[in-house]
Amino acid sequence: MSFLIDFAIRRRANDSAYREALAMLQGMSARDRADIGIKQADFARIAREMSRR
Repeated sequence: MSFLIDFAIRRRANDSAYREALAMLQGMSARDRADIGIKQADFARIAREMSRR
């Protein structure tokens, strides 16, 4: 649910890259996320970092 709040509240200069990164994280299976140590609560932070690159 936090990603919906980020979409609604925060506008970014690189908004499309942020959305793409967030969609990629959402598309990963739970097993894939567990293998690399990503928790769902970290999605917004990780997507912001990915969109800056």
